[in-house]
Amino acid sequence: MKPYRVPELAKKYLNYDMIQTHTELPNFPDARVHLLYIFLQCSNRNVTERDELYALVTSLVQVGLDTHESIDTTESNQGEKMMRSRQLKVLAGDYYSSRFYHLLAQTGDVEAIALLSKAVSEVNVLKMNLYGKMKGMLLSAEEYLRHMVQLNMQLFLSFTPLIESSFRGNWKTLLSEITHCETILREVDRCISPEDGRNGYGYWYMLDRANEEEKKLLTAKKLDSKDWKKLMLKHKTADNLLDKLRQSVSTVQTLIPAFNGEGPSAQIGQILEPFIQRLSRYRSAVREG
Repeated sequence: MKPYRVPELAKKYLNYDMIQTHTELPNFPDARVHLLYIFLQCSNRNVTERDELYALVTSLVQVGLDTHESIDTTESNQGEKMMRSRQLKVLAGDYYSSRFYHLLAQTGDVEAIALLSKAVSEVNVLKMNLYGKMKGMLLSAEEYLRHMVQLNMQLFLSFTPLIESSFRGNWKTLLSEITHCETILREVDRCISPEDGRNGYGYWYMLDRANEEEKKLLTAKKLDSKDWKKLMLKHKTADNLLDKLRQSVSTVQTLIPAFNGEGPSAQIGQILEPFIQRLSRYRSAVREG
């Protein structure tokens, strides 16, 4: 198999000095992109000729969507620095999302443009459904996580028709589990503070288990960081998330032997490595704590 170099190719479009100076971009969706690349490599020759291009443009669209998602929509006076960051995120998200069309149009690949355009539309519909449930407080923690995993895998699912039919079952299962891993790590990081964690998995998980007094704290307009951390510890929110991560990693490990040859198996193992390292660091932190 050809070496995986999509993150390096994406830097040409992602690494702009002005954006890096004035705002922070979301993480590159490396695990999902790498998995897509592996399965395109295993497919018919017509697809493998454009495996790198398809993985690259999908990564750019995903970063564009994630950048727009990270925009702070509060109406409070945020100051010039925060306003500039918000404006750059709007422009950066639009730019990254538009690059996929330009790169595919250069090759005349109308089919891939149609696949990704439809997927973006589906992502937006899924987001609106999720936001409606969140606003109406009609959501459990597990429902929230299922919605987020579906949102985060939707772009990549759009390439299923181009993947060899004999691989599609494993493709969908692995994509779901790998997306689960990436989504969980994002949620773990969001749990650090109430500002980031508000309406994330940790929030809904604690709300599911909170007593009346705790629910008042969680639903208040402003939640103190100390109260947030106390609730996180009491309900073992991070532990719950990392247990889910452990389960997904284990599921992927059981599927690896289904791939013949060392190429795909080794690369899927490589995808898992950051998640395994995160679990290892967490276990070390628990022992030291």
